Amino acid sequence: MINRNVTTTIDPESCIGCGLCISVCPSETLSMKNNKAVVTGKRSLSCGHCEAVCPTGAIEVKGLDSDTAKFHSFQVSNQWIPFGNFNVSDLVGLMRSRRSCRNYTEKPVAPEILQDLINAGITAPSGTNSQKWTFMVIAERSSVMALGDKVAEFFRKLNRMAEKKYLRKALKIIGKPSIDNYYQNYYRSVKRGLEKYEKQNKDLLFHGATAAILVGSRPGGSCPAEDALLATQNILLASHAMGLGSCLIGFAVEAIRRDSSIKNFIGIPDNEKVHSVIALGYPDESYQTVCRRKKPVVRFFKN
Repeated sequence: MINRNVTTTIDPESCIGCGLCISVCPSETLSMKNNKAVVTGKRSLSCGHCEAVCPTGAIEVKGLDSDTAKFHSFQVSNQWIPFGNFNVSDLVGLMRSRRSCRNYTEKPVAPEILQDLINAGITAPSGTNSQKWTFMVIAERSSVMALGDKVAEFFRKLNRMAEKKYLRKALKIIGKPSIDNYYQNYYRSVKRGLEKYEKQNKDLLFHGATAAILVGSRPGGSCPAEDALLATQNILLASHAMGLGSCLIGFAVEAIRRDSSIKNFIGIPDNEKVHSVIALGYPDESYQTVCRRKKPVVRFFKN
């Protein structure tokens, strides 16, 4: 259940009765009475639109946390950037420059920098402003590798299962082709990766990253996976801007999804889901140019 309690307050002395807060409120929480904005609704999205639009600072949404607007490693203005008033070339340049990093130095990432990344992440939109995302921070290389060991053990078991031809065929016949699909597409590369991990101590999962953030969700969100992935993209872009490399680790997400003991091992409650695992660290690689992309499928609808 999403908390829709109203925590909005309005100082009648400061309110000038402009009505801007009412025009941007998506929940009809506010009304005009005697030429002043007042709280009359019983539900609120706690989106903060009213607080942000008020020209006199008369409105406060007390359910919002001021610490989420504080950053340790850089300063940021609370001034809103108007539509169209930002250098789009710089923005797209950042998006194009961010790449998946698979070579890291041994330098650790400070916990306060990881917190800054999370605060940047939660500036993303979420369905009905539910903000049901969660973040599990792994700030030490040894802990990253402990998670890697659990993920590796899951795929050892999965590979042993996939090696059984009769099992693959039987499951495929009854409409469950996932093991056969895994065998066709991933089994061999995973087997090679596990061998290098065991015999050469080569980390082909987290690639030497010294930290990680697992982005998940609590129950009750209207579109929790999408919310978590939007926050993830913010973290990826912010990490590049802050001098960090990043890489999404899909194999870890799959292992956590299928093996609840891994969630228990790292302290994630059973009722939460993990939607992305982000490897983080200081990059030991650089590039000369940005890369092109495959041609997308684009359609325009006209009625």
